[in-house]
Parts: sequence; structure tokens; C-alpha cells
Amino acid sequence: MRNAAVGVQRVIARLRPDKGSRPAAASTFQRQSISMAHALRAGSAGRPRLAGERLVSITAVGLVAVALVVSNLSVDASAGPTGGPNGAGNEPRIALGGAVAGIQGAPLGGTADDATGVSDFDGADLTSSAVQLAPDDRTTIDGPFSADGTLLKPVSVDTNVADGKELMRTYRVRSGDTLTGIANRFNVSMMTVWWANNLSAKDDLHIGQILTVPPVSGVVVTVAATDTLESLATKYAVAGADILAINKLDDQVLVVGQTLTIPGARSGAIATPTPKPTAASTKTPSKTPSKASSSNGGTTRPPTTYTGGKFTWPVAGGYISQYYHYGHYGIDIAADRGTRVKAAGGGTVIFAGWKSNGGGYQVWLAHGSGLYTTYNHMASVSVGRGQRVSRGQQIGRVGATGNASGPHLHFEVWRGTIWASGKRVNPLSYL
Repeated sequence: MRNAAVGVQRVIARLRPDKGSRPAAASTFQRQSISMAHALRAGSAGRPRLAGERLVSITAVGLVAVALVVSNLSVDASAGPTGGPNGAGNEPRIALGGAVAGIQGAPLGGTADDATGVSDFDGADLTSSAVQLAPDDRTTIDGPFSADGTLLKPVSVDTNVADGKELMRTYRVRSGDTLTGIANRFNVSMMTVWWANNLSAKDDLHIGQILTVPPVSGVVVTVAATDTLESLATKYAVAGADILAINKLDDQVLVVGQTLTIPGARSGAIATPTPKPTAASTKTPSKTPSKASSSNGGTTRPPTTYTGGKFTWPVAGGYISQYYHYGHYGIDIAADRGTRVKAAGGGTVIFAGWKSNGGGYQVWLAHGSGLYTTYNHMASVSVGRGQRVSRGQQIGRVGATGNASGPHLHFEVWRGTIWASGKRVNPLSYL
């Protein structure tokens, strides 16, 4: 009961208006209600008291009724803060179109009120007064939007073309390198390096030169406008699938400008210039052997005639790394450093030692009949001037002395006196 009474008192306190703003009619009604409550209490003094629960219920209903009456009487129809169209309140009202009127007596937009009300609203259906925009009046925004207004994110197009260029390796030529040695280092053929770098001569190599080395032995091509995978495969007699596999390509459609390695393909061979014909000697061999001068001051007696037939191969296991051609009047025979160098034919040593003509350590042999051979770039010399040597006898070892980029033997054949009246001819004509 005590809690119920406290609750009722709180309700009454909340419903009770301020004395300063309560109208006179509300005060009179309050005094009459209090007098009536006292009279009812005095008249029921001799009667049995109501149960606590029923008394609380009746009291609560009565208080609610009293609160409703007081609330209605306390509202002054002419003094509300906001009112209807005819209200005198000072708060702003929203005019048609969203403009605000009634602030400081000046409308901000829309239709102004008259003295008796809002004339533009009388009898109007506000639900149908919403502003409808014509399709042409809708705001449009330029940009990559889809039909539903979704902003499309721009993407960049990948213009990179996959090819075999990234598979190429590079090598910087160092002192002592040969084309064959570089090819062996990368496990490709010597001609593969030759073709890939468009070399014209074996002695084109120089220290610091950058060479391109394909991933496998073959030919490097650049795709032209008329090239297809089928045409390249047919031209070089290889399978198209092998071309794709070596270059790590998935697309069979080739693109102009692609760099491809054609595995196992071959290109042009190293040209072998035709030696210029030399006039046959008309001189009758002298019975007295001619004397050939040596750079170290000695003289030797070369044989008068040569009867040894074809020359033997001067380097055991060597192979030609550069042929005889204009500007290179001999053949280069590549071999490991220290490989034995043999006399191509029997004869007499007319020079053995170092010369500053680019050949480094070298040996000259006179074979008779005006025929001479020279052996250049050797690492060591094992014969001496004036010594008689036989066919196939060791005269030195392969090296890279003088103007050489790697171990090899530069072999020359002379018709006539060396560096005098003689001329160099293609050694392959005598081997």
C-alpha cells in the first residue's frame, strides 16, 4: 500500500501544472474536488472500509479522470506554441515546396499566409501536391555508370606480350674466353651463340663484350607479320609444341615482335671465302738451299722440296672455331689450354719464341718447295731454331698469348718466304 501511495503521488506531481500558468477554471475545479473528497470521507466514516486493493484501483481511476480534465482545461486555444493554419504560435511552419515561413514575419519562400489562414492550402489535397520532375528535368552525371547507377571502376589493359626474351641469358666476355668455351659454359652449341649475336668473325670477341645466350641450342627469331606457329615449325623442321614449350607460351597465336627460340634449328654456316689464286713459281729450285732469316739473328737451311703429302691435323682433338677469310688468313683451332701442338709436316724450325706481331709465342716451320707453316698463340714452345722436326712431332702447347680471347691455335700456311715475298693461303687446301 505504501508503494502504491507513493506511485499515485508521483503521477499527481507530474500531471500537476505550474501555478503560474494554471487557468482560474482549473483552480476552481481543484478546490471543488478536494471538498467533495472530504465530504465522502466524512459520510463513510461509519460504514465498513473498502479493501485495500479496491481502494487503490478506484483512486487510480479517479486520478486519471481528474488529470484528463485538468489537461483539457489548462490548454489555451489562443496561446499554444504551435497551432493549425490559424494558430498564433511563433514557431515556423513548412510552406509548399519546402520553404519556411513565419520567421521574423518574413516568408523565406513558397506561398505566404493571409490574415485568416493559409489561403493556398484551403481545400487542397496535400498528398497530391508533391513535385513531380519530368524525365528531361532529372539531373544526369557524366561518368562510367551502368544503367542502374553503379559506378564502374576503370581497369587498365595489360599490353605485355609473353615471349622468350626473358629466358635469354647474357654473358660478359672476359680475358681468355673463346666462343666455344662460352658455348660450353652454357651447354649450347657454338653456332647458337654465333647466330644469336650476329657475329661475322670469331675474332669479333673482345673483353667486356656482352653476348646473348639462348636457353637451348637453336636459332633466335623475331616474329614477323607473316609468321605463324605453323610456318615457323615448317621452316625450321621442328614441332610447334616444342617451340611453345621452350619459350613457355600457352597461346598458339603469335604476336608481331615476339622473340622466340626455335629449338634445334639451324641458320647459315660460317662463310669460307675462296682464296685468291696465286701464280705458280717459275723459278727452278736452286741446288744450294736458300737461307731464311730469323728474327733472333740465326739462319737455318730449309728443305729444298716438300714430299710429305697432305699435312696432318696440328692439334689433337681440336676443332675449327674460325675459318680462313678476308682479314683472317688462317684457321683457328680451339682446344683446351695445354693441348699438344704437332708439326703439320716434316721440316726445319726457322723461328721459335715470342713475336710482337699479335701471335704471341709461335713456331715457324720450313717444309721445302717454298712452303711454310706457322703456329701462333701457344702457351709454350718445345723446339728450338734450326731443329729438324718430323711429321706429327710436338712443337708446343695450346695457349692464348698475344692477341687472343681464349685458348686456341692460329695455324697459317705460306707460299713463299714468311713476311717477305710469301702469301698466306687457305690451310684447308693442305690438310
